[in-house]
Amino acid sequence: MTTGVIPGGQSPEPRPRGPRLPEQRREPFGHQGLHVDNRTRSSVITARAAASFEPLGRSVATARSFVRDTLQGWGFGDIVDDAVVLTSELVTNAVVHAGTAADVLCLRSDDGVRIEVSDRYPEREVPVQSAAVTMGSPDREGGRGLQLCAALAGRWGVEYTPTHKNVWFQLDLPERPVGTRAAGPSLPADLLPVADGRVRVAVVQIDRGSAITAWNEDAEELFGYAAEQVTGKPLTDLAAWPHTPGTGTGIAEALQLSRWEGSYGIRGAHGRVIPVYASHLRVRDTDGEPSTVCLLVRDHERAVLQTPLRMSTGTDTGTAADGTGTEAFEVFIGSPAPDDLDGLLQRTVERARDMLDGDAAFLLLATDDETELEVRASTGLPSARQRFARVPVEAGPGRYGSARMPAVHDDLAAVPGAVPLLGGTGMRSVVTVPLKVEGRLTGSLGVAAEAPGRYSNEEALRLQFAADRIALAVESARLGELERLRRGSLSFLVEASDLLAGTLDRDQTLALMAQMTVPTLATWCAVYTIADQASEPYLSYVLHEDEELIDGIKSLLSKIPPPDPVPTPGARVWSAPGEAAHQAALRTSMRSLGLDDSHHRIGTTIGPTLATAAAVGGETVVLPLVARNRVIGMLTLGKPTDEHFRQEILELAEDLSRRAALALDNARLYSERTAISQSLQRSLLPPGLPQIEGVEVEVIYRAAGEGNEVGGDFYDLFPIRDGAYGFAIGDVCGTGPEAAAVTGLARHALRLLAREGFGGPAVLERLNSAILDEGARSRFLTLLYGELWPQEDGSAVLKVVCAGHPLPLRLRQDGTVEPAAEPQPLLGVMEDLELYEQTVTLDLGDVLLCVTDGVTERREGTRMLGDDGLADVLTTCTGLTAGAVAARIMRAVERFASDAPSDDMAILAMRVPGLHP
Repeated sequence: MTTGVIPGGQSPEPRPRGPRLPEQRREPFGHQGLHVDNRTRSSVITARAAASFEPLGRSVATARSFVRDTLQGWGFGDIVDDAVVLTSELVTNAVVHAGTAADVLCLRSDDGVRIEVSDRYPEREVPVQSAAVTMGSPDREGGRGLQLCAALAGRWGVEYTPTHKNVWFQLDLPERPVGTRAAGPSLPADLLPVADGRVRVAVVQIDRGSAITAWNEDAEELFGYAAEQVTGKPLTDLAAWPHTPGTGTGIAEALQLSRWEGSYGIRGAHGRVIPVYASHLRVRDTDGEPSTVCLLVRDHERAVLQTPLRMSTGTDTGTAADGTGTEAFEVFIGSPAPDDLDGLLQRTVERARDMLDGDAAFLLLATDDETELEVRASTGLPSARQRFARVPVEAGPGRYGSARMPAVHDDLAAVPGAVPLLGGTGMRSVVTVPLKVEGRLTGSLGVAAEAPGRYSNEEALRLQFAADRIALAVESARLGELERLRRGSLSFLVEASDLLAGTLDRDQTLALMAQMTVPTLATWCAVYTIADQASEPYLSYVLHEDEELIDGIKSLLSKIPPPDPVPTPGARVWSAPGEAAHQAALRTSMRSLGLDDSHHRIGTTIGPTLATAAAVGGETVVLPLVARNRVIGMLTLGKPTDEHFRQEILELAEDLSRRAALALDNARLYSERTAISQSLQRSLLPPGLPQIEGVEVEVIYRAAGEGNEVGGDFYDLFPIRDGAYGFAIGDVCGTGPEAAAVTGLARHALRLLAREGFGGPAVLERLNSAILDEGARSRFLTLLYGELWPQEDGSAVLKVVCAGHPLPLRLRQDGTVEPAAEPQPLLGVMEDLELYEQTVTLDLGDVLLCVTDGVTERREGTRMLGDDGLADVLTTCTGLTAGAVAARIMRAVERFASDAPSDDMAILAMRVPGLHP
């Protein structure tokens, strides 16, 4: 792959250290070729990046990384996912389906990004002009890239030349109003954001390798580290980075963006994590060296740095119909409002708690089907461990019946289960109100107190008023998050499908399944497989994001019954691992306190047991792996203590499980068929070579083709009767299974006929008839057959018949080489054959070399080894053992050409040892 980046006509910014990138090439600004005609004339190209990719499967992933890095470097994170998905499909069409190289060109302009993918396959794929366009099902491979362009891109098109086809798409940037960047209303002093007496702004500078180069006094005061303690260390050593699957950007990626703003944590010198709000700006010095300047404040002082949400221009910002100003939302939340959903929800519960002088507050959002509420934010509760826990909405015993209407509970002790989230928290009174948008339930907001009777209908009305003001903003942010998750999920599934399709190895498929889910979807994962319908599920693979916990989880799961192989789609909760871990931790704790009789067994197992219990103590779900209408296994995903899965993550895991199940079943079928094929092939070769007194024998056999152990070449050496042995080496026309079938017929027929007492010519004549009887399945066969009689004087007498086969060569002790037989007709062509045998005597030290034509016809360009080349190699083998002779011949054949052999090869060497070998 070759790439080139020219931002604004200047030299590209040096890339950060990391994996070595392909060599860059520059492309002149004026050279736009056929791209110019279809581009908006008013657009001004401010930067471009180009790359070429070879027609290889791995090029698709490389192209995705190239586009992602390019757009993030330009600061266009909002459109990265769409661009990556579209590029992936179009490059796949080029390098996989069309089988040509692909050229990718990214163009940045004032109003968006245009990406062009060109291939060398100029046939038209879609009708032109007025012809109806029918792209078919989205599940089809062909045309899916164009469908995605139509669905995701603002504009797109296809261009043709005699040598190229070019597909382009335009992704527009969100509108950015011109004028005042941000402004907030004048507020009373008691409504202004709360800050400490002195606001400290930490200024930290990070070099291109993510190492800290500057650390000011406010940073020392906030985090407790002196500058010399942290200078030179990576910021990642101190940052506690939040991770939300499908939406999160890692700290390393955030430091490479031109501008970034958001929340994370810094581990202070006292060991605790300090929540901070950060603003990152990427700069470069006069030498062109890039670095990142980070401004950090305490998270509750984020108003100092946070950029306010941009308000759309041209809208009516007057008062609402009820006389309440639209700035009531800002009054409740505070200005500026958080620009992310989690920050908005957290600010909401904090303000709701303060407004009603409560001890705790919580906010739940409705799932897509509105049958459950999901915990998304809380304060004053141990709710961090209950994040994403789900509560049913419908009324009934143990259900959250107050979600659709405001409700006040004077004393929860009198109504147990009325608000399940507050069970066991010590809260006694609570007021809850619904969040509704256009009459549709979108969530629930509640404030609780430890004392009973704290709230009345008046507080409920105040809280409802506030909930009505924030409901639309919360729903808008929630939908935005779902859209980002959807696009991130699509990109995730595209890459997962590529990885799973890239292997047919069962063990590698199991490892990929687990590695794709941990830590993106779950903290730990276990894969159970089912060999057949009569077999029990077997624990095949376990993975945890902390490798030190894998053995403990594997041991725990091996002691409990596996989940039932239920084919019903979707995730179901499996409580057995959590319960078993809880019991194991309880027993371990009791032993450590000496409360049972087994305290003498206390040792180093206490720590690992408790760690395992914490690792699997959260929610555990099981997804069936169903392929070809059969459950072939289960994918088990788990969270640590008291954590729960988001519904969107479970839906993504279900999509992944369907793809993984098919990949796993394909790997199983491939392994089974390979094992069957290899077993059948091995049955066509002799199980072993007999030991012949006074004669050394060595065989080397190579079958052409991947996965083939036997082809059209074969050999055999077997006892006929006392003191006599038969040997054969042959070549069936062709390679592969069809040739191997004739191989089996020939080898078994030779043994049977020879042991019936037939001589060499009679054996081959009857074998010729058997081959012709195969009809259309018959194949030509060249065969060298002989009988060997070791003599008392140390020599050996051979009677050989060479039916169309390369002649055997005899090497004498003086180094001379000569043919040991004369050529005769091959088998499988004529019905009436008249063959004869020839007698050869091997004296002490003589070697008889028999090969198939895969040896003599070894080629390198126009050169061929040939009979003369083989004889020249054999002359250098005087005094060598039979094994050494065969090995030297094979080395000479392999070195003759650089390419892998395309034909089967067999080498049979027999030697009568001399007095001084």
